[in-house]
Amino acid sequence: MSEGATTTVDTAPASSSGTNGKVGLLAGPLGRNLGLIIALVILCIVGVATAGDRFASVENVLTILRLASVIGVVSVGMTFVIIGGGIDLSVGALVALSSVWATTLATQQIAENFHWIVMVVTAVLVGACAGLVNGVVIAYGMLAAARGLAEIISNRRTQIVQSQDFLDFFSGDVFGIPTLVIIFALVAIAGWVLLNRTTFGRRTFAVGGNAEAARLAGIRVQRHTVKLYVLSGITCGIAAVMLMARTTTGSSTHGTLYELDAIAAVVIGGTLLIGGRGTIVGTVLGVLIFTTLGNVFTLNNLSSSAQAVARGVIIVLAVLLQNRLASRETRTRVTRGPAAGSPAGGSPAVPAP
Repeated sequence: MSEGATTTVDTAPASSSGTNGKVGLLAGPLGRNLGLIIALVILCIVGVATAGDRFASVENVLTILRLASVIGVVSVGMTFVIIGGGIDLSVGALVALSSVWATTLATQQIAENFHWIVMVVTAVLVGACAGLVNGVVIAYGMLAAARGLAEIISNRRTQIVQSQDFLDFFSGDVFGIPTLVIIFALVAIAGWVLLNRTTFGRRTFAVGGNAEAARLAGIRVQRHTVKLYVLSGITCGIAAVMLMARTTTGSSTHGTLYELDAIAAVVIGGTLLIGGRGTIVGTVLGVLIFTTLGNVFTLNNLSSSAQAVARGVIIVLAVLLQNRLASRETRTRVTRGPAAGSPAGGSPAVPAP
């Protein structure tokens, strides 16, 4: 198929007008994100009611945002992978590997001779290369291999970041907003643009929604899947840099259980675990909800076990709601038939590679 050619793939049709259109709107991304915003507001109200000024203070709000920034960056990459029909259980290990490799004596010596940006580039490249391997083999063995390699490189020792300029830059702020929060915002914006305004994003939805239909439409599914894992690896590298700045260390223990936290945030944000649907805005809200929940529990001296139970209940409810909405959309698709105005009664055209 020639460059720039267009074909159609089977995706969910647009809602019809009238009452059904309103229902479709509420069941769509706008409605789901509105529900997440309401949940976050309610959680904030609970925080103010139970912890008072300790929760509502500017310092505490910035603390929540700082805590959300690292796992938030990882979750943006995870969103792409899950929308594309995959799942990456190695993100926590990749964060550890990237942080360790970027803080080795050799890397820090090069950074001292040139610039601390060497540490940043190293972390991102390590994440990207590991993501490439992950995407090529699509094997969850990377989960153990990456963390094991991190332990070998660091000899199971915590490595201290020596560059004060590196720490000053990433620990600083711009107009009172922490640099880490700004990085999270920039990654989220870039992710939103990539997912919603580019051919790459449309192909991601197509591959996750129906891989065989996407293949028949001319999309190279395997190649695109590899790119999704590379993207996830890049976000892990960025997150590793942020974690190095926050903790002033590189360690093989960094990123523990990040894969579960990222998946939870993505699911809460409305991304289907089976692929084909999701939003970056929803993921950001999911990260903020979980981080705020943890902050409220901490301020009220509640146990980590109680927090784990609460998070588990939220995830179960989110998955049940996803299944219900997915079933409703499937029934609606069968009832209405093909969307009006799409080529040959099908879905919007997707450019083939």
